[in-house]
Amino acid sequence: MGSTAIPTHQRHAQHADTEPGPGGPAAVRVRDEDEDGSARSGAPAWFLSVGLHGVVALIFAGLVYAAKAPVIEQAPWEPPQLTPLVNPPENPPVVANQPRPEIDTTPVEEEAAPTTPIVEPVADEDTSDADTDDAGKSGDPTAVSTMENHGAGIVVVTGAGGPSSGIFSLRTPDGRKKAAKKGGGGPATEAAVHDSLRWFKRHQSANGMWDAEHYQDNCQTGLKCEPGSTTSSGGSDVNVALTGYALLCYLGAGYDHKLGTYRTTVQKALDYLLAAQKPDGLLGVRNYEHAVAAMALAEAYGMTGDPALRAPAQKAATLLVSRQARNPSKQADRSYGGLGWDYVDGNPARNDSSVSGWCVMALKSAVAAGLDVGTGMAGARSWLDQSWKAANPEWRKLVDPYTARSSFPYTWDATSDVVQIDPPGSSAHDLAPVGAVCAVFLGHHQGDIMLESLCNHIDTYQHPTTYPCNTYYLYYNTMAIFQAGGERWQRWNKTMSGMLLASMRREPDCFAGSWDPANTVFHGSDTGRVLSTAYCCLCLEVYYRYRQIGKDAAGPVLH
Repeated sequence: MGSTAIPTHQRHAQHADTEPGPGGPAAVRVRDEDEDGSARSGAPAWFLSVGLHGVVALIFAGLVYAAKAPVIEQAPWEPPQLTPLVNPPENPPVVANQPRPEIDTTPVEEEAAPTTPIVEPVADEDTSDADTDDAGKSGDPTAVSTMENHGAGIVVVTGAGGPSSGIFSLRTPDGRKKAAKKGGGGPATEAAVHDSLRWFKRHQSANGMWDAEHYQDNCQTGLKCEPGSTTSSGGSDVNVALTGYALLCYLGAGYDHKLGTYRTTVQKALDYLLAAQKPDGLLGVRNYEHAVAAMALAEAYGMTGDPALRAPAQKAATLLVSRQARNPSKQADRSYGGLGWDYVDGNPARNDSSVSGWCVMALKSAVAAGLDVGTGMAGARSWLDQSWKAANPEWRKLVDPYTARSSFPYTWDATSDVVQIDPPGSSAHDLAPVGAVCAVFLGHHQGDIMLESLCNHIDTYQHPTTYPCNTYYLYYNTMAIFQAGGERWQRWNKTMSGMLLASMRREPDCFAGSWDPANTVFHGSDTGRVLSTAYCCLCLEVYYRYRQIGKDAAGPVLH
């Protein structure tokens, strides 16, 4: 503190006596002199002045020597708040009449994401993307990126069929907490999600991808994981898709490339996809793998508003629409005449439900991110409606949402109205799961006869009991049954979450946080551990990946 000046006419010379203070430095006792400057003792002023200064100097020396440095209590450090830039990116899509904020991409120190009080945090020092963790160490089940702080105003379109809620709006600390509690998740499921994300991080290649055949080369401790395979689709297509799957796991839990524990991991994966993308927007070769990667790009853009992702995500969505089959019917509205998808070019004679399911999900994420998908979703609704009716010729008799069951085809030929479909319970081409998820994403709601009858079929013929199971079905079915809700979801969730928690690898080695691919059927078994782990992780994120639809909004009318 600064000293206070005393007016000259009030200033007193001072004599100082000292005596020890209790447990501290000498205390100063001061005697006033007369205003004329003469000491009451009559000693010469100059003598007294010299003596006084000497005594004061000794006292101050003693004070400096004896006094302890004061303890200054500092306020806790708070991280700086990132403020969106005022100017929006060039030509942004119009989203709810709000300008799209640019994001401050200035690098900052790697730090742990703030925790949400779902459970008490587990001791975990894994706060950077440097892989310094122990292979078997469980992570923090509550750590979530703070993407909600910089994504405001970005996500405004409808949720998964829901009214104006925002498809990604629950991927926040508070959103996750409430949604997990409401939906039947909790500390155990969140811990499993976090451990699987740690497993993905340990097995990411240096170039940012997840490699089906060589991911195990990134194992660092203990036994190494077994290699996967690219034979199910061939070459780089698989790795593009696997990178998309892993990204969806991070994004689904609220982790993006701007903030949070895994931002470097996510950024590297995005960089890989951007480098792999062709000038026309294609990722890989086939629509199957392209759609998975396109979905990841759209969600990363939708969650952050990063201008660098807008054009690549838009090109990926535009390519999907360009490859959509056209309706051959003369009665079809040519401007809205789209249908489903085949593996590459649009082919009305082969609308593949497995491929089309991922294309619908990718376009839905693109719409939610404010991207332009033209008439793609309208065409997809036409495909869903017509292929479902072709697979269920007596669909008009399906009236009871509690007991009615319907199926969905593997392929549908729009030129002949012929479907290919396996018997109920088949391990490959009984695709009620795809039909149910597409029904949700294309506007059908709880109580709707298409959605309810497909979910009844799933609950009857595809309810999981033990792991390993068909993880491809499990991914789709878990999402569909969750959206349909009710007692059926409660039964499903109890089985699904219980068996996944029990079957996750937890040994203190490089397997920890993953699920075995053997006997998981379909793509999970063929491709390997990266894909089986992605499917299982996404199932445990179901509580908050997409907001649950309601019963109030009217869905499409079937004619």
